[in-house]
Amino acid sequence: MSNRSTWKCRISGEPLFPVLDFGLQPLGNGFLLPEQFDKEYFFHMQVGFDPESKMFQLLEQPNPEQMFHENYAFFSGTSRFMAAHFEEFANRVKSSGCLKTDPFVVELGCNDGILLRHFAKEGMHHLGVEPSRNVATVANEQGVSTISEFFTAELAEQIVKEHGQADAFLAANVMCHIPTIRNVVKGIKTLLKPTGVVQFEDPYLGDVLRKTSYDQLYDEHVFLFSALSIQYLFALEDLELIDLQPQGTHGGSMRYVLAHQGAYPQQPSVAAILSEEKAQGLDRLETFQAFAQQVARSKTELQELLSDLKRQGKKIAGYGATSKSTTILNYCGIGPDVVDYISDTTPIKQGKYSPGTHIPVQPYEHFQQDRPDYAVLFAWNHQQEILAKELGYTQSGGQWIVHVPQVQILK
Repeated sequence: MSNRSTWKCRISGEPLFPVLDFGLQPLGNGFLLPEQFDKEYFFHMQVGFDPESKMFQLLEQPNPEQMFHENYAFFSGTSRFMAAHFEEFANRVKSSGCLKTDPFVVELGCNDGILLRHFAKEGMHHLGVEPSRNVATVANEQGVSTISEFFTAELAEQIVKEHGQADAFLAANVMCHIPTIRNVVKGIKTLLKPTGVVQFEDPYLGDVLRKTSYDQLYDEHVFLFSALSIQYLFALEDLELIDLQPQGTHGGSMRYVLAHQGAYPQQPSVAAILSEEKAQGLDRLETFQAFAQQVARSKTELQELLSDLKRQGKKIAGYGATSKSTTILNYCGIGPDVVDYISDTTPIKQGKYSPGTHIPVQPYEHFQQDRPDYAVLFAWNHQQEILAKELGYTQSGGQWIVHVPQVQILK
């Protein structure tokens, strides 16, 4: 898959080199009822790389309105670990020196207000921009001023007219969802005060390659960023990287800190991480071709392990009905004949079926009462939190299967 495609890079406009083909995939968060099975939407999920912009991206992505809507099934506030992480993020912003007198803070994709509430409760001027109406409603109910819109350069102008320019523009696990990101960066430039700072974090491409965590790719994640690709993208609007802060969330994320060109000195982390990325080959097509082979190996190993356990008559369940699990289940062809059910604590998913493969999603109580011999940890990025919570399951002989960084039964 090394020939250029007719699909163009969303940043540079250059033709993309396809490197990975996941076949037909449903919506990652598209949990559904049996009467919806025959109307289920699928798209051909292929991933490409552009050596010019260094951007790793989906060739085709479903329409944003199909993915983010009034029934969006993800609420950030459901994880205690993430709540603590966002509190730390808010504190970092407050102590960074970018919040001047009477500051204005804007967050793109504020979800249920888990990050912005730390500014709201101090009476700080703030605004959340959240396209999914159901989670935007929750944010507003919790005292976080939120509008339900997609962020664009036009909306940025409107916000400036109504509220003035922003001291801080924040986002967490959102920017990698946006196909029209060039327009968003243009809007950020308009919205940002001359001394304003952008801080956002997303799953990090360097970690995905190191851990073969290919399930970070699904319909919503149109991009997986590196510092190299973010540097290229923001330079188009004269915004520059001033700091890079690696994060442990989502199986390895990066927090990117940017400002208007020349507004702040660049921290040593920027040169250090850019140099590491070049050493890892994140600017070269061959690196991604090698990654595709690792992904194919991981798929085969998982299929063989689960088939072997089924032959032994073992009961297998999934743990965490995540968007990431949708990619694994559909790419590896794993259905209800292999995994009996998936346990999940999110009420909106319970009683529904996994996208594409139609495995029943059961409430957490079901996992406690109907203990499987093996649990596939689809929410592997919360491994520490989950294993601490599930000591009882492990002590009673239950075993965990993970596929990151390699397919194995945890000892």
